Amino acid sequence: MHENEIEKIVHKEGGFTWISISSPNEDSIKYLKQNYDFHPLDLEDCLSGIQRPKIDDYEDYLFLVLRTPIHKKKQIRGDEVDIFISQKYIITVHHSNPIIKKVFANLEKDKVQRKEYMEKGTGYFLHMIIDDIFESGFPLLEDISKQISDLEHDVFDTVRSRDRLREILLLKKDIINFRRIIMPQRAIIAQLEHKNKKFLPENLDVYFDDIVDKIEKMWNQLENLQELVVSLHETNESIISHNTNNVIKVLTLFSVIMLPLTFITGFYGMNIANLPYSEGNESALIVSGFMILVVFVMLGIFKYKKWL
Repeated sequence: MHENEIEKIVHKEGGFTWISISSPNEDSIKYLKQNYDFHPLDLEDCLSGIQRPKIDDYEDYLFLVLRTPIHKKKQIRGDEVDIFISQKYIITVHHSNPIIKKVFANLEKDKVQRKEYMEKGTGYFLHMIIDDIFESGFPLLEDISKQISDLEHDVFDTVRSRDRLREILLLKKDIINFRRIIMPQRAIIAQLEHKNKKFLPENLDVYFDDIVDKIEKMWNQLENLQELVVSLHETNESIISHNTNNVIKVLTLFSVIMLPLTFITGFYGMNIANLPYSEGNESALIVSGFMILVVFVMLGIFKYKKWL
């Protein structure tokens, strides 16, 4: 199937049709206008860029806008999914959402799974779709957790210690994006439990409550991961600052040691007669020995002061 083609599954036992529109364009919206009595603003929302999550309640249908976390271009991004639901149909409008495309492909070729998803009506099917969408967020959290563990090992590796700021900031960005996506969904799914009972019967409350619990669990994990990455950031900064201070300390010691040596060489470099120890065959050895003595005396002082 082409990406913009309208895909449809009809399940007679469930008494409704699932229509999936991937990468919506003007033609697909025109199809919806001709075949369904949807509010024009809802159809505009399907074509517009980023919409805030919401539920619009109409006499004949519900319109939902959800945002789900996906891994795209090596970072966490929000993917919009628009859903129309009534007793006779469910229409999902998305931008090649991998979870919806996978579910659609599985139901299309697997009659047993199609019956499991669709035989209990549109409300239960909506629960199954939303549950699959948010269930896909847990592997993303596990991946972030693994990255944090790997970074933690690298940060505390004193042998090969190096600045991990870029990797830490990318992780912080993923966690921030994830939190921004998940936070409004908590209220939307909780609100969905109490919406129009024509489409979502009362016996489905417990199912949607289970999704709310999953989102809360996801949110709690995100908070823990955020605390970990903040601590890791602070630790990395402390280690880098400590290493920088050590480098500056060594360079300062070298500079202090070189200061009297530079004075001595400058003093004996003056074109003046009768400088002490400037004449004679052993003058070079005497001056060099004196300079070496100065070096050892200063190193002894540094050692005594515990600067080394």
